[in-house]
Amino acid sequence: MEHNLSLITTLAAGFGVALFLGFLAEKIKITALVGYLAAGIIIGPGTPGFVADVHLASQLAEIGVMLLMFGVGLHFSFKDLLAVKRIAIPGAVVQMGLATVLGMLAAWWWGWSLGSALVFGLSLSCASTVVLLKALETQGVLESMNGRIAVGWLVVEDLATVLVLVLLPPLAGMLGGSIVPDMASSKPLWITIGQTLLEVVAFIALMMVAGRRILPWLLWQIARTGSRELFTLAVIAAPIGIAYGAAELFGVSFALGAFFAGMVMRESEFSHRAANESLPLRDAFSVLFFVSVGMLFEPAILLEQPWRVLGVVAIIVFGKSIAAFALVLVFRYPLNTALTVSASLAQIGEFSFILAGLGLSLGLLPSEGMSLVLAGALISITLNPMLFSAIGPIRRWILGRSKLARRLEQRGDPFAELPMSTESKYLEGQVVLVGYGRIGRRIATSLEARGIPYVVADQNRELVEDLRGKGVAAVSGNAADPSVLIQAHIAKASMLVVATLDPLIVRQMTDTARTLNPGIEIVLRTHSEEEATMLRNDGIGTVFYAEEELANGLTRHVLERFAPEHKA
Repeated sequence: MEHNLSLITTLAAGFGVALFLGFLAEKIKITALVGYLAAGIIIGPGTPGFVADVHLASQLAEIGVMLLMFGVGLHFSFKDLLAVKRIAIPGAVVQMGLATVLGMLAAWWWGWSLGSALVFGLSLSCASTVVLLKALETQGVLESMNGRIAVGWLVVEDLATVLVLVLLPPLAGMLGGSIVPDMASSKPLWITIGQTLLEVVAFIALMMVAGRRILPWLLWQIARTGSRELFTLAVIAAPIGIAYGAAELFGVSFALGAFFAGMVMRESEFSHRAANESLPLRDAFSVLFFVSVGMLFEPAILLEQPWRVLGVVAIIVFGKSIAAFALVLVFRYPLNTALTVSASLAQIGEFSFILAGLGLSLGLLPSEGMSLVLAGALISITLNPMLFSAIGPIRRWILGRSKLARRLEQRGDPFAELPMSTESKYLEGQVVLVGYGRIGRRIATSLEARGIPYVVADQNRELVEDLRGKGVAAVSGNAADPSVLIQAHIAKASMLVVATLDPLIVRQMTDTARTLNPGIEIVLRTHSEEEATMLRNDGIGTVFYAEEELANGLTRHVLERFAPEHKA
């Protein structure tokens, strides 16, 4: 029976050591992720003593990646991805290109071949969506505009990496590696590229057309049975099954398959329940992901090649971040957005391991390269939560010492203020609606139907531009900044409705609104029951929480307040 116990011993060792070290990490005020990574090093083959099953751990970690990406998809609709396409697509492509060049230059300096340098550079260019998700959830900004830009950016990186993974085998011989037997008489490269693109497009089209109808319908049928066990099983089976099918039939990675499963399930009215039901398993398997990363690490590389390890870390933490920082500012986004995206990209993860492993099997990447990639991943993942925590202090430091930064922060934006031609009904007695997501759109539609004037304030510059084109009064910017609320004419507004889930801006926004307009009524949306209770006790305003309460109660409350003045 001993061979049958390897799964149990791996789980017991992984969870047990991770729990102990994660607890110690939290006690000394650092992220628990560091403890999980250290647990992997301790039970891995790179250290003496007990060695867990690395192969099993990597498969369990893959399940964790699927469930985590499924969770991302549940919170990130296709409309959200399209909303940030103008910055996410060119930003991700340019940043990956710059990071790849930096990695290639370092490898060339070490005397590696062109193929080795290319694979090494590509491995350093793609950040981990799993690590990003954990960081954004910890900071409470996953559903903020900055969070959506960061996730959209990494989704584009993932799509680009999938294409690279498919193209590497047929290109291996040309780059100096070993020719894969199946590729010895392969089709021309342009046909391979075309087939790859068609497969990816076919999968996305299938999910967007058929999946968004079938999956919500299936979830509804299962929910009607009243069985909680069946519902939970469906929520877990859907992402894993779709991810496996996507990989087998379309050559799409498990992670992307699960991500699109979450996106289409978001169309269901049970998406909120699905997110809650899958949360415990997502958390448990995400721990195994970080443990498995630690198990692959060879501590000896730190002593044998310390300068190369430092070079790799510098490319990941500084090179990629500076490139992303500059790109975001070029697209005229705020300093806070640039810092958030920079911190998001200052790490590497699962796709880097897959790329490096494929390069190793094709004879393109030396074993030293794999060790350097793992060392860079381990160190950058450890440092990443600290970078997110430093966003606020770094922003204040930059603004306090740089005139150029202050000018950039205050530079004119045609969408940061209402046009001079704006009708007077939008400047006095109006509703100021902060956030134009799913709930915000529903409120806006109801206000529009009843002729109640409103002004939208949203951080998404492209969204504000589209709203302006449709004749909707809207301003671009972070509503925690007093200037944004001033431009929305909060001083003479009747009501402030906060339909965003970003907890970092709520108190600043309400304080500003009360200062400028002491008599204004404030209606808030919160993301947790605890926060709702706290805000209600503080008497900040009328607070709504939970999906049904948000969908019905918040909209009804706003309309009732204006009903006497705006009857048909």
